[in-house]
Amino acid sequence: METASNLFEIAVLAPLFGSAVAGLFGRVTGDRVAQALTTVLMVVSAGCGIGALYAALHAGGTPAVVSLADWIRAGNFHAAWTLRMDTLSLSMVAMVGCVSALVHIYSTGYMGHEKVPTYRFFSYLSLFTFAMLMLVTSNDLIQLFFGWEGVGLASYLLIGYWYDRPSANDAAIKAFVVNRVADLFFLVGVALLFVEFGSVTYDNIFALVPAHGDDVYHLFGTHRVYEVICTLLFIGAMGKSAQLFLHTWLPDAMEGPTPVSALIHAATMVTAGVFLMARMSPLVEFAPYTKDFILFIGATTCFFAATVGLVQPDIKRTIAYSTCSQLGYMFMAAGVGAYQASMFHLTTHAFFKALLFLGAGSVIHAVHDEQDMFRMGGLWKKIPLTYGAMWAGSLALAGIFPFAGYWSKDAILEAAWMAHSGLGFYGWVLGCITAFLTALYSWRLLFLVFHGTPRDAHLYEGAHESPLSMTLPLVLLGLGAALAGLLLAPHYVGAGQADFWAGAIVNAPGDTVIATLEQTPELIALVPSIAGIAGIAVAYLCYVARPAIPAGLARGMRPLYLFLLNKWYFDELYDRIFIRPYQALARLLWKGADEGVIEAIPAGLARVTAGTAAQAVRTQTGSIAIYAFTMLIGLVVLVSTLLIIH
Repeated sequence: METASNLFEIAVLAPLFGSAVAGLFGRVTGDRVAQALTTVLMVVSAGCGIGALYAALHAGGTPAVVSLADWIRAGNFHAAWTLRMDTLSLSMVAMVGCVSALVHIYSTGYMGHEKVPTYRFFSYLSLFTFAMLMLVTSNDLIQLFFGWEGVGLASYLLIGYWYDRPSANDAAIKAFVVNRVADLFFLVGVALLFVEFGSVTYDNIFALVPAHGDDVYHLFGTHRVYEVICTLLFIGAMGKSAQLFLHTWLPDAMEGPTPVSALIHAATMVTAGVFLMARMSPLVEFAPYTKDFILFIGATTCFFAATVGLVQPDIKRTIAYSTCSQLGYMFMAAGVGAYQASMFHLTTHAFFKALLFLGAGSVIHAVHDEQDMFRMGGLWKKIPLTYGAMWAGSLALAGIFPFAGYWSKDAILEAAWMAHSGLGFYGWVLGCITAFLTALYSWRLLFLVFHGTPRDAHLYEGAHESPLSMTLPLVLLGLGAALAGLLLAPHYVGAGQADFWAGAIVNAPGDTVIATLEQTPELIALVPSIAGIAGIAVAYLCYVARPAIPAGLARGMRPLYLFLLNKWYFDELYDRIFIRPYQALARLLWKGADEGVIEAIPAGLARVTAGTAAQAVRTQTGSIAIYAFTMLIGLVVLVSTLLIIH
């Protein structure tokens, strides 16, 4: 285990070192040194992460804690900086490291056309990775919160990297603000956990969970403590993982460079909420109503995002909504207690979603930063390697055998069915419908971008394949999209899952969903694959065989088309409910309270003083006769007063 511990420390700390050196000294060393240093250290981190996972599993997978330093001492409260080394954290470190390393390599080519220095960009990328590694390796909720806020900060810096673009600045602020709303609930949940258990360390909390199962809060009724705490934690997860109602920041995050989109959507930020549910599974399992809420939100989100993805013209936004949809699947699995399936889909999704985003970046690079799919077409001849990569990613996303998504997405839908509950059936139905929609919009993207006749001759003629630094990550991620599901299924959700997770994920006694997946009826297990193939067939009909069909449907069902194109009008709804009233209140406080009272009082006093002084000045005439007469009048008044008194 000592070897695993050493590799684990290097995997976590290498990105921090790279970020610090590139950020502090990049202006001196130059872009090439900063790029090389951060990229090499990320490759080292990825290799050490894989090595630590292998060494730990070879040693039996027993959980361990790696102490780095003392952190906080305040009275009786103590929090040390430690790394929790169990299968859950090890698998996340390996996945995050691999994807981030490939994104770094890709970025050296993608950002090569930038006219300004890019050392800051690579520093931010490594900082983003380090913050995510801090989150997934935390041994207590304080360190987790540090990583939680760290990925929020890094996403703000990277989404708004092109700070000269107002849209990028707006998107960065929107992501930051929406996540702050969710993080408030998360922080309250952490505080209540400390009040309830007297500790923020996972082992201490989980050991005391059975003893506090009957505790309640008497506030607006009687509520079980676990339900309240888990609901607050899940709302925090909804913000990070862009679930329905707190999802609005995710599509706008596409304003950042494409490697940023890949990193956010595949390995960092949005996966934090899913990881949180798995890490807190010993507690969440004792909150059945919260699990139902998680299942409902996850199932509804996966359907909602898929419907919106059907009509988006922007290539990156289409893939962004597919992320939102796939995250819904992961939460659906957590809602039925199949955390293992949730983490399985998180891992496979990381490979094929990074592949799709980096493939989209290769397309955008080929057509000179154009992102509108309706201006593309026929590009497969110009960029055949990118075309093949996008096919592999789309097959995995649609869940077509034997690609990665087939194994993980089907495991989630089978778990929803085997939950044998009303909400489980709700999740299974929406999940199967979403499988059809996912294949439909994925092949819509492929056919619009790569097939048919070029819609813009200038873009088509100038298109070219990306350099090796961009295509090599596509090839490696394509292998992951093809093989990850097949290789990982026996360990994550198969017969060996209990030994693999070694207690890192906990299912409540009597919760047999994950153990009964192999008992799913064959017809039920086939439905997602049938839905995916049907989606591909419909996409071929609409965008290759009969391309007039989509335009006809858009005209014939224009209200529905506009409803989906405008993302169910969530932004407009929030604008009316929250933004405009807030602006009106701010304007009232600004004009009424600030300018009308706070600033008006000293200004009024100044005016009164000036007016009084102006009147006093008029009494100073300079005439000695008037001054003598005034003194005489004063003397008369004084003598008269004295005589009256006496």
